[in-house]
Amino acid sequence: MKITVQSMGLTPHEPLEEHIEKKLNKLSTYYDKIQECKVFLKVENATEKQNKTAEIILVVPGDDVVVKKTTTSFEESLDQCAETAKKLLIKKKELS
Repeated sequence: MKITVQSMGLTPHEPLEEHIEKKLNKLSTYYDKIQECKVFLKVENATEKQNKTAEIILVVPGDDVVVKKTTTSFEESLDQCAETAKKLLIKKKELS
């Protein structure tokens, strides 16, 4: 699975990139037809604490899986996205 990361207004540091790869590579164990994974990282309105948004788009045959979460850290946002995506992929696999 090819993973591409785009970040708006920031540069992801090495541990964050490793975290992304580790979390998202696990998703292929739940659904083996994932062709590509696009990750978008963005800092929202800077006055709020919960301003780190992560959006994951999983390119799969049929409808793509899109998950977006906003929390206080990118790691937490990614964890929540990965957990939600996992549930959606399991459901998708059961239906096919």
